[in-house]
Amino acid sequence: MEQQIYKGKLIQFHPLKIAKKEELTKNTFSLEFDIPEHVKENFRFEAGQFVSIRFQSRGKEVINDYSMTSAPYEGKICLGIKVNSPDGATSQLFQNYNEGDELWVSEPAGRFTIVSKPSEFRTIVAFAAGIGITPILSHFKNILHNEPRTRLFLFFGNKSSDDLVYREQLDNLARTCGDRLQIFYFFSQEKTADQFFMADWMKRN
Repeated sequence: MEQQIYKGKLIQFHPLKIAKKEELTKNTFSLEFDIPEHVKENFRFEAGQFVSIRFQSRGKEVINDYSMTSAPYEGKICLGIKVNSPDGATSQLFQNYNEGDELWVSEPAGRFTIVSKPSEFRTIVAFAAGIGITPILSHFKNILHNEPRTRLFLFFGNKSSDDLVYREQLDNLARTCGDRLQIFYFFSQEKTADQFFMADWMKRN
């Protein structure tokens, strides 16, 4: 463990090994970390939180924040990451670190959380665009796991279907939980059928 001042706060970093690295689209990827038994308590988190990663980029130390896509019950840390430019720090993270390598990862933080209400009937609507889906995916997995009476609606925008991240995970969630989750995909640079009219037509036919 190492301590470091970051954004005016004393942050605890731990070395974690990359368990899985996956390219999601041409400019996004995911990292999954092994959590050793002796630091599991340090990495307990709430849906919607993030971790900071400390790494080397072109000879300089960089610290960036990344939201988790994993839910607490899954017992792992999974991150969705966007490469903003070919020569940027995140590009170096993608190019230079692979499965089996260690990175310094902070303990989870962040206040983008929701109080769990498993005994209530409620409806939650979420809007996301691009890689901004990461904390929403964490929330939705957690809510579907813990709140049997909650219904969820997701409106998810991307430039095109090629830029859409986590579609397989989202569609699997929608299939396994019946009508508790409805997802509407929108593409700003692609012609698609209007999902609202299509959904209405399917109900009537």
